[in-house]
Amino acid sequence: MPVVSGAAEGFRLRARLAIRGRLGAPKVGMFQLGTHRVVHIPNCVIHHPLVNRVADVVRRSLVDAGVSIYSEATHGGLARYLQVVVERGSQTAQVVLVGNCTTPEPLAPCLDLIRERLGPELHSLWFNANCARTNTILGHEFHRWCGPEAVTERFGGAVVHYPPGAFGQNNLEVAERIVEHVRGLVPQGARVAEFYAGVGAIGLSLLPTVAALRMNEVSPSSLHGLELGLAGLDPADRAKIEVIPGPAGDACAAAAGADTVIADPPRKGLDPPLRDELASQPPERLIYVSCGLESFLADAARLTAGGRLRLTGLAAFNLMPFTEHVETVGLFERA
Repeated sequence: MPVVSGAAEGFRLRARLAIRGRLGAPKVGMFQLGTHRVVHIPNCVIHHPLVNRVADVVRRSLVDAGVSIYSEATHGGLARYLQVVVERGSQTAQVVLVGNCTTPEPLAPCLDLIRERLGPELHSLWFNANCARTNTILGHEFHRWCGPEAVTERFGGAVVHYPPGAFGQNNLEVAERIVEHVRGLVPQGARVAEFYAGVGAIGLSLLPTVAALRMNEVSPSSLHGLELGLAGLDPADRAKIEVIPGPAGDACAAAAGADTVIADPPRKGLDPPLRDELASQPPERLIYVSCGLESFLADAARLTAGGRLRLTGLAAFNLMPFTEHVETVGLFERA
């Protein structure tokens, strides 16, 4: 089976970087494998150059503003993580500074420096509050310092909106190839149900050719991005769509009447109630986009065990070069 690949350098448009070190000498980079020691990566070759530029500006701004650096040992210090998302159309960066504080005021001088120093390279600047003793990078609260509320991208002509808390792929060149592949598997005039729809990169790209589309998503940030995408549609396309919020396992009824189901679950795979529903009441087609090969293999075994679905197609996409990970798209058809 061939593996679809793209550029090997400069492809990473979305990065979450840890900030550690000490006052006046912060490190901005990745945790060394198996540790919580941060490796400073100022010239990472897989990052889009603007990601490296933002990381450098943030690091210098932390120093010049005298911001303390987070320490896991003491749970003290302010600057904790950095998220950078590059918008391809404008070549500007959505920047999120994660602080160990409940409001952005302690980081205000640093945020002002970042805004000033990035200038026209800045799409938007955000503060995120994360005061929990946890390995989770982002907290629930985002405060917009300046700029638009979402990065926008196009997939198959559809405009898709990414607020800072919404999930997005970091390798959009290959992600576009996945969306194109999925579109090629959906019959003209299909009634589609999409689970784990995110901000709508796959679903909204299908609107010109499908008869109806139900979209299920649980993340509030992704649902907000989807809402922004729907607001820009013409009335005829908007009338095709029904949004069903909540966990996929609670939204199984969305598959009723659909001849094509699309599922793009997290690494853990399909919610068991949804998996069991699809196995017992299979649609004509199930398109499964998987980011976890082990969970895909386990789900595929259960989906096909009753003999009502059969796996008829596989494609692999090298979404993360230099790793063992591939994104797998499986086509299941009613037996």
